[in-house]
Amino acid sequence: MKYQLLLLLGLITIVAHSQTTFSVTFPTAQSSASLDGRVLLILAKTSQPEPRSQVSDAVETAQIFGVDVDGLKPGQRAIVDASAFGYPKRSLNDLAPGDYYVQAVLHKYETFVRKDGHTVKLPMDRGEGQNWRTAPGNLFSKPQKISIKAGGKQSVSVVLNQVNPPIDEPEDTKFIKHIKIQSKRLTEFWGRPMYLGAHVLIPAGFNEHPEARYPICINHGHFPSDFDGFSETPPTANMDTTDYLERFKIHGYKKIVAQEAYDFYKKWTSKEFPRMLIVEIQHANPYYDDSYAVNSENLGPYGDAIMYELLPEIEKQFRGIGQGWARFTYGGSTGGWEALAAQVFYPDEFNGCFAACPDPIAFDAYTVFNLYKDKNAYYAEGPFRRTPRPGQRNYLGQVKVTLEETNHRELALGTHSRSGDQFDIWEAVYSPVGSDGYPKRIWNKRTGVIDPAVADYWREHYDLLHILRRDWKTLGPKVTGKIHIYCGDMDNYYLNNAVYLMEDFLKSVQNPVASSEVAYGDRAEHCWNGDPTQPNYISRLRYNTLYIDKIMKRIETSAPKGADLKSWRY
Repeated sequence: MKYQLLLLLGLITIVAHSQTTFSVTFPTAQSSASLDGRVLLILAKTSQPEPRSQVSDAVETAQIFGVDVDGLKPGQRAIVDASAFGYPKRSLNDLAPGDYYVQAVLHKYETFVRKDGHTVKLPMDRGEGQNWRTAPGNLFSKPQKISIKAGGKQSVSVVLNQVNPPIDEPEDTKFIKHIKIQSKRLTEFWGRPMYLGAHVLIPAGFNEHPEARYPICINHGHFPSDFDGFSETPPTANMDTTDYLERFKIHGYKKIVAQEAYDFYKKWTSKEFPRMLIVEIQHANPYYDDSYAVNSENLGPYGDAIMYELLPEIEKQFRGIGQGWARFTYGGSTGGWEALAAQVFYPDEFNGCFAACPDPIAFDAYTVFNLYKDKNAYYAEGPFRRTPRPGQRNYLGQVKVTLEETNHRELALGTHSRSGDQFDIWEAVYSPVGSDGYPKRIWNKRTGVIDPAVADYWREHYDLLHILRRDWKTLGPKVTGKIHIYCGDMDNYYLNNAVYLMEDFLKSVQNPVASSEVAYGDRAEHCWNGDPTQPNYISRLRYNTLYIDKIMKRIETSAPKGADLKSWRY
């Protein structure tokens, strides 16, 4: 009887909670036209920062629900109810009674009629680097305090009466120049004008030495709003140092960053520093803040567009040498994967890559599981139990979030790989196109069940270890001596697991030997990039100077006879 009573009370609670609904509208003042997109409803226990800024993988995350809208008219209601998928709670039914601060966002989608015949709706980047919180033109509401009660019907109205402003383009300085081109390849693929951009750090003496031609280094990474980590002015003596960075447990990190940026400027303009071009690329797209710098069925030919359209234009405008022996690439995390991928897919076009903490470079160590042998991405499964797989950890191995949780956050943010986040961009880049025009799911986003057919496609097209192993006879002679990989052995995302497998291959391969470098940081977390003499919070700020000696040595030993080794050494 007691058990039946408890069960009945539970059902009553569920029914009571399921009566809470949210009605989201926008006024004509914000848009007179109908809008497509994703309505995101966020509930938080505090008002600061705004609820939309509290959604994360942290245990303190705000609650978020999402629903797709097509042709939503001004004044028309988008209903968020118990059927909307949420994170970390799956349903409005699961929310406890109490006070909340609620905010809504409409992440706007555009319609693309692609060359492959598919029509898809996606959030075009608008200069912000694919961030639904700040994307210009996205509508949002002011936070409002509500109370969810334990019984009765409740309908909460939320009005999207605010809009994110446009973002200004960065301005040129003496040393930092900006370039943007319309890509013929990408425009043809997407059926609308598509652009590539770059921030170029030019050397001291560029104007005084018009005869000089320069080597070029591409610093890959996430969307750069401008060239980062370079400042002609030092931090002020009275700069506030009360800020605290939880990740590194350090106060005053903003001043440290400012000082490192000024120190880089002093090195860059010193007589001893080799003259070269350093480039950061802007290649945000409708799925993510960058394209992973490869050709993709879903994103289009970004690799070729960067390699054969953007890079030649940069070298033309800024007097690059324009030959493979004088090109290098480096980066960390996403940029680490891109640096290695550029070297593998365009082996003759680069003379060395420096890949730090790269995204999984072997998919049989896809973070913590084997994409080809395991059946479920979220759980290790046996006959009598299922163990959740970890998604992030700290240097002590303490787990921050599971793979299921972080993927469910993405699913709340967007269906069809449209969250603009990590697992969805891997899927968008690596997967074939599905029958609906969107990326084929590598696994069921709700359950984690892996699709082996899609995994096979990933292996043949983007598993960098598999490709090197498969094609070493022809690829090996072109990349020997060029591969450098660095990773912390306590990488927060378990990226060191794939590096171990790559290291085993590079050490053992013959005809030719790889002559590569793989190094690990003891207890180092994500973004360790190969300097054991400095703490991670310093070395991560020195990508643009860390590999210079190795690059210069590589140029000296590998440049072809008659190569220009002097015009840029002044």
